[in-house]
Amino acid sequence: MFATPAFAQTAGAAAQPDGILPMIVSFAPLLLVFVVFYFLILRPQQARAKAQAAAINAVKKGDSVITAGGVVGKVTKVEDKLVEVEIAPTLKIKVVKTTLAEVTPLGAAKPAND
Repeated sequence: MFATPAFAQTAGAAAQPDGILPMIVSFAPLLLVFVVFYFLILRPQQARAKAQAAAINAVKKGDSVITAGGVVGKVTKVEDKLVEVEIAPTLKIKVVKTTLAEVTPLGAAKPAND
């Protein structure tokens, strides 16, 4: 505020380092965050999605399933895009395959030892 224009012009002339190395050093932490984010979050999520898609595509008669809505039942019939699920002894519903949240193969679940 009280500085003369000549003093203000000479004081603001800070030297900027030239070259690519300072630019790389300044972006290194950002790049490191993206690499860590990829390996800790994205890759495991992609692996889980692949495993779930494979389980849904391999669903067969007799498998136990849980839908995204929380309905638990046993598969009685498999079609291209639909699955018929028995949720009670006399009640069967048709469910779209992509809404299956979990598939447990026949005989995979062990009974509890009560």
